[in-house]
Amino acid sequence: MDLIRILLSILLPPVGVFLQVGIGLHFWINILLTLLGYIPGIVHAVYIIARR
Repeated sequence: MDLIRILLSILLPPVGVFLQVGIGLHFWINILLTLLGYIPGIVHAVYIIARR
C-alpha cells in the first residue's frame, strides 16, 4: 500500500498525505508546500509516508 501512496504523492502530493494521515496539520502543510512549489510538496509527502 505504501508504494501506491508514494506513486500518488509524486502525481498529487496532497492525495498521498491524505491517504496516510487524513485531513490534519500535515495535510494542510502539504497543500501549502505544493502551492509554493511542486517539489517541496513531493518531498514532504514522501517523508510523511516513509516516516509512518
